[in-house]
Amino acid sequence: MKIRIEKYNPKWIKEFKKLKNELSFILKFLNPKIEHIGSTSIQFLSAKPIIDIAIGVNKNSELDLTINPMIKNKFIYYEVYNKVMPKRRLFVGLKNKNNFRKFKGIYSNNEEIPHKAIHNFKMCHIHIWKFGTTEWKRHIAFRDYLKEHSKIKKEYEILKLRLSEKNWIDGNEYNMGKNDFIKKIESEAILWYDKLINTHS
Repeated sequence: MKIRIEKYNPKWIKEFKKLKNELSFILKFLNPKIEHIGSTSIQFLSAKPIIDIAIGVNKNSELDLTINPMIKNKFIYYEVYNKVMPKRRLFVGLKNKNNFRKFKGIYSNNEEIPHKAIHNFKMCHIHIWKFGTTEWKRHIAFRDYLKEHSKIKKEYEILKLRLSEKNWIDGNEYNMGKNDFIKKIESEAILWYDKLINTHS
């Protein structure tokens, strides 16, 4: 499958705000922190037109409390990835919730996710972690670092555009193509972010 990369679109911020309001209501009993992450959160950066959202809960024991409310509100739960990242819960939101019935509410155990079928219906990926963990911080640090470093942002954009010309098994394989670059920049970003936070604390 080809990964479609689009020029930056201000509507992504509006879509995030709408999703944030919905998710804040669904999970209000957990008082979550909700952040726009990924390339759609970075002004003027080309991106896949899929909104990435980080939700932070207060305790790891609250992660599973998110599952039923999210499925009830027609977000697809990728439970199958829990074995890779046991302290994250991953959901996919669809552009039109009426299409929810075309797919399973939960993909679990060793079930194969129909990536190609779901891809064209996707609106967002929702990653739920305990707030402040390493996974939470690295995504926020990477986002903020690219916002402040235009040269690195441009390098990342060029890489994504080059990778978008290839055929991939699924989005996971495409992400692996970016992995070396992201890991290198993340190391720099976390050091920069920690220094920034310490300066303002």
